[in-house]
Amino acid sequence: MIRGFFRLIGLLLLAGGFIFMVYDGARWVADQTLRFTRFGQFWNDINQASQTAFRSWVEAKAPWLWTSVIRLVLDQPVFAVLGILGILLMILFRPRKPLIGYSRD
Repeated sequence: MIRGFFRLIGLLLLAGGFIFMVYDGARWVADQTLRFTRFGQFWNDINQASQTAFRSWVEAKAPWLWTSVIRLVLDQPVFAVLGILGILLMILFRPRKPLIGYSRD
């Protein structure tokens, strides 16, 4: 049951990534300039207080993690981050292959 729940979350993240890819593409067609919505900007628009709280928590635990990994993720396009997370969840929680020839005891 939990496997199905995480696959559903992965599918929703994949759909969100597709929506942001269409949004950025429509903005490109309208403005004739290619600008991607960055993940950090999107998170800021949703809830700025949670991003600053997360930053202070990470910098208190491991300051190198913020500068090397998390800032890199926050600068990526939203469709790429959501798409990769969705695909990762779909792959990690895929159904087991049925065993052929003997039973599962």
